[in-house]
Amino acid sequence: MPVERSQDRVILRHPKGATAEILLYGATVISWKSGSKEIAEPLERFFVSSKAALDGTKPVRGGIPVVFPCFGAPTHPEHVRLAQHGFARSEIWSFGSIVMDNEAGVSVRLTLESTPSIQEKFSKPFELAYVVTLAEHQISTDLHVKNVGLSTTGPLEFQALLHNYIRAPSREVSITPLQGVSYYDKTEATEELKATAKVENRLEVDVKRTTDFVYENAPGSYKISWPTGVVEIRTKNFPNVVVWNPQETGANIADMEPKGWEKYVCVEPGYVRGFAKLEAGESWVGQQVITIIQ
Repeated sequence: MPVERSQDRVILRHPKGATAEILLYGATVISWKSGSKEIAEPLERFFVSSKAALDGTKPVRGGIPVVFPCFGAPTHPEHVRLAQHGFARSEIWSFGSIVMDNEAGVSVRLTLESTPSIQEKFSKPFELAYVVTLAEHQISTDLHVKNVGLSTTGPLEFQALLHNYIRAPSREVSITPLQGVSYYDKTEATEELKATAKVENRLEVDVKRTTDFVYENAPGSYKISWPTGVVEIRTKNFPNVVVWNPQETGANIADMEPKGWEKYVCVEPGYVRGFAKLEAGESWVGQQVITIIQ
């Protein structure tokens, strides 16, 4: 069966052997196995910590967590009651429908609407849909946001980000093309320095030291390369990209497996500098397509 459903997750199977597994909790993609043009055997392409909680008790450490409606600690006045990275990654989504099922790929739609528990901390009316599409060497994830309120409830202002944990040897990866792009370094010691824009001067960005950079006006297409692999991420409506790896400071993360930071790099397309704004009835879609090049 191309789409398998159980109580807590959905599994997609492509006729050429690729698979993807999505938890309904957080709509988190926790596995993507795909071959390449050179090697047909499907390999796991995402990192999920062996200490990650997959039972809905806390957001998953790995895969693709969905960040909405705030990135990091909330800064918008309407987000003050939210936890870091908002609530989308820690709510149970509903299975919506099978969008596509053919030789090209298989696709499903998950949805999240406001519930009483969400309304206690975020009063704005909204609807989210998350469409995950699996192809032979590719996975795409589209986040749809709609303001379902009335003109009297005002605009919906939000941030959104797809927190990809790409499985790769972190000390050997390079990310391109980010040279000449302005960024903010969240590892700086003071808030003033964190808010000071810098310009990336490296031809190839690495994460050999603790890295938490937010690039603005980013190119929207990125290659993550290491000696035995190349992955491309192409995006639409995500003007920013975050590059993150904690290196040894990852030992302080409770649900990080021992030396887990050596096994991934996070390249995270998002809308996180400022806020997207939707008037009543308006919609927004942010998309990424991840392709195995090698």
